[in-house]
Amino acid sequence: MRNTYSFKMRTTAFIVAVLLVVSIFIADLFRIQIIDRDEYKAQAISLSSASSEIDALRGEILDSNGQALVYNVRSNSVYIDASYFPSSSKKAERNEILLSLVKLFEQNGIEYKSSLPIIYSNGKFSFAEDSSKDKKYLIQKDFLNLNFYATAQNCYDALCEFYEFQDMTTEEILKVGGILFEMRKGDFSKSNPFTLAENVPDTLVALLKEQSRFYRGIEIRVDTVRAFYDGTIAPHIIGYYDYISADEYDRVTAEYKEKLEDESLTEEQKEELELKAYGMTDKIGKFGIESAMEDELRGTNGKVTTTVNSDGTKTTTVTKNPQNGNNVILTIDADLQKKVQDLLAARIDSTKGSKNVAAAGSIVVMDVKDFSVLACATYPSYDLNTYKENIVALNKDQTAPLWNRALRSTYEPGSTVKPAVALAGLEEGIITADQRIKCTSLYTFFSDVTFRCYNVGAHAGSEINVKEALRYSCNIFFYEVGRQLGISKMNEYFKMLGLGSKTGVELTEATGIVAGPEERQAQGLVWYPGDTVQAAIGQADNLFTPIQLAAYVSTLANGGTKYKAHFVKSIKSADYSETLYEAEPEVLTQYEFSRSSLRTVRDGMVMMGSSQAAFQGLPYQVAAKTGTAEAKRKVNGVTVEFTNGFMISYAPADDPQIAVVIAIENVTSGGLGNYVRDVYEAYFNSGSGVTNSQQSGTVLN
Repeated sequence: MRNTYSFKMRTTAFIVAVLLVVSIFIADLFRIQIIDRDEYKAQAISLSSASSEIDALRGEILDSNGQALVYNVRSNSVYIDASYFPSSSKKAERNEILLSLVKLFEQNGIEYKSSLPIIYSNGKFSFAEDSSKDKKYLIQKDFLNLNFYATAQNCYDALCEFYEFQDMTTEEILKVGGILFEMRKGDFSKSNPFTLAENVPDTLVALLKEQSRFYRGIEIRVDTVRAFYDGTIAPHIIGYYDYISADEYDRVTAEYKEKLEDESLTEEQKEELELKAYGMTDKIGKFGIESAMEDELRGTNGKVTTTVNSDGTKTTTVTKNPQNGNNVILTIDADLQKKVQDLLAARIDSTKGSKNVAAAGSIVVMDVKDFSVLACATYPSYDLNTYKENIVALNKDQTAPLWNRALRSTYEPGSTVKPAVALAGLEEGIITADQRIKCTSLYTFFSDVTFRCYNVGAHAGSEINVKEALRYSCNIFFYEVGRQLGISKMNEYFKMLGLGSKTGVELTEATGIVAGPEERQAQGLVWYPGDTVQAAIGQADNLFTPIQLAAYVSTLANGGTKYKAHFVKSIKSADYSETLYEAEPEVLTQYEFSRSSLRTVRDGMVMMGSSQAAFQGLPYQVAAKTGTAEAKRKVNGVTVEFTNGFMISYAPADDPQIAVVIAIENVTSGGLGNYVRDVYEAYFNSGSGVTNSQQSGTVLN
């Protein structure tokens, strides 16, 4: 009886278990068939689903009046989608498509991405200059697998074998191979498409679409590219934006990974970092404002999901909208900048230079009340519209048009330092405003060396005070003041006024050199007492940039406040609805120079400015100081000596508003007043044409 009962119990439990399992299946089937029917139906007809990023628009760069200097325009980009492009195992099909594209692009004058570190000329192969990194990538084990000493011919032969090139000329192989090389470097994959060409006209886009069966995987994307209001306006300041290099990619990727290590980040913040991270085919600011303000200009990409259904239908859904980059407003006035550039070009083009050294130079216009840079011109220059296609020629040009002379060239400043020496002498009690020193033409304080005053026509043999010494630029006067000050005290005032130190601008600038025993000792040389008196007239080892001279004379003009110089006026949100940053005057140092000392120095500079024929007739006085300095340069292996000319100035003298500094290589300071005058007229008579005074200036040291 017990066994029978036990059997019945087990049978009942089994039946209950079976019914329970069947009930679960029925319930799940009901959920799938009835409750979640739509969801599963969508999944059933969906073959694939992939997420990709939506590129954010880059912010614009505008001048101080709101004129867009750099903006975005619509452009068709041709890219290769690995999802539909023949796989790497179908090399012949790939080569056929790419060769056809090369011919099509070249027939229509369209640039495309193709580069190999191999050059073919006169029947021989060689490696391109500065291609060591690309060569290393080419011969690595998981690519061509060649020895480090492989020749260009070896690499070419291995490349032909690797990509199975057939029935193509050498030139065609190098072009198609260059595309494949770029694709491989750019980590081409389904998640990382390769942009082959930009600025493709609509007519060619239509042709590619018509022949889409042949051009498998060749897709069109409506993109944006940078455009310029006038590519010749401030190219050294605005800068350039282009494809990221391997070194840049490594740097920004390392920075991105470092940020991700912050454990306090939320998932949302991590996603935003990911969407703002750079891909190997992205673009980045290379120099100028485009580089300095990269974080502001670069937006945050969005996300889009593309689903391909069983019937081939594509469905695209935006899951996260892109955040476009912010807009950067500069302190530069485009109209003033253009006029200043034209003036500088006219001055230099009319001066051929001497001794096989071309004339070149820069002009800086600065607001003395906050050190915002209103214009900053360098010549020779270039056009941003043609920068990329002319880059090789620009780099080889011996006049160095790519070099920003205003910020990065350092010069012996000549007599432009005399106002600083005068201020130091007055403040330290070395001289008084009325004290007179006789100009004997020769400075004979030292028994072993004699120094000369070269500008003695109007004051030789006269006893002059500090104002007159500035007006006549008397070397004898400043030799004596400099000797009594000593180099340490003199340099203290140079540094107070911003000489030999960076101004703080957002762009790359040189530091310069303040002459002295320490600097000379670093060169393994000796500093002599005579060097101190030479430093007092802007010679010796003093090396300053034009923008430093502008900050220096602006500090004199405003009474002793040295601000941080800047090119960025403000930053606006992508839609201009919000001001994210507004530049405020940033005081670096403020010195309480005595009013009498400053007035004396200013009066001397006004006397000097009044002696310039070019400044006659202006409705305001210009305070100025000229300078001429000797320079040396090697030309074809031969050392050539020449002179550089400078003028520092500010106006109006009784209520300073702007400072104008001009520095010209391989000329004297004579006649510079004509161009400085035109800059003031362009600024104070905004909207009127720039006059070109034919009066000759007074040549002063």
